[in-house]
Amino acid sequence: MAGVSECFNIGSVVACKTCYEKEIEGEVLAFDPQTKMLILKCPASSGRPSRNDVHMVNLSMVSDVQVKKEATAPLEPTQSLNLQRLNTRVRNQIEEKRRLVTALAAGVSPEGQKLFLTITKTINEATWQGPDIVVWDTVTISPPYTPDNVKGQADSKAYLHIRKVVEKHTKDMAAAEASSRVSGASSPSGQQSPSPGPVPASQPPLQQQAASN
Repeated sequence: MAGVSECFNIGSVVACKTCYEKEIEGEVLAFDPQTKMLILKCPASSGRPSRNDVHMVNLSMVSDVQVKKEATAPLEPTQSLNLQRLNTRVRNQIEEKRRLVTALAAGVSPEGQKLFLTITKTINEATWQGPDIVVWDTVTISPPYTPDNVKGQADSKAYLHIRKVVEKHTKDMAAAEASSRVSGASSPSGQQSPSPGPVPASQPPLQQQAASN
């Protein structure tokens, strides 16, 4: 390992090459001199400017380290956590678990649970009323949870939106099931056993052999 500094200032730009010949360059977020662990913030691999990739690098496992730009400006104060947002997220998670428990207690089928999870990914105002899914208090989806089981005011935006969600979910589930059947049929376990070879002719009875002697 070449060029490893005893300390890296937070905010500096550091480039290194790992033992897998992968080059990483980014801004130093943290450095532990005892464990030689360096945390770098790099541009997002997805290309989204609002995102970043974070790499944890063990400097004991790199072949080269270079400081491309030393941090000189004073560090900005660390942003405080948004406790209100965190508490809201916790409450939402707890509420979602309660909904699933209610569904299990009502004996809801796995199909109904999957549809409910699909809806609640984008809509929070979804609850269980026995085995029925109620969205926005205006649209009801009854077993077996097909588009024809969506009930509500047919010309309302809520009804039309939920029906489209159910239609897409139904198509996705059918496509996944068909793909699973195809992969199962092509797997080695789905191959037919080879047909047995020709059965040898049975030997003549002992009595006939004795009579012929």
